[in-house]
Amino acid sequence: MSAPLYQLKAEFFKTLGHPVRIRVLELLSEREHAVAEMLRDTGVEAAYLSQQLAVLRRANLVVARREGVAVYYTLTSPRVTELLSVARSILSGVLAGQAELLADLRES
Repeated sequence: MSAPLYQLKAEFFKTLGHPVRIRVLELLSEREHAVAEMLRDTGVEAAYLSQQLAVLRRANLVVARREGVAVYYTLTSPRVTELLSVARSILSGVLAGQAELLADLRES
């Protein structure tokens, strides 16, 4: 018997629930990146980035390919980019609502 869909969704969002993993997905939404580039752009240690990439690989969100000594990562689906865009849109709306609330409170 397989897990209910809501449980699978919860596990999926847990996978996304880490700032470094989100940053990696944002970078990969732009284009394929070498691990060395991601190290520079995330500012984390190599072992830590490797752990986070392993989580994303197990979740089938990214795939790696080797070219010589370099390892390159890419998204497994363009839908990940869409998901990040929707999240940005939701957060922008929430933040705009909070800004309006603060402005109203200051005027009171």
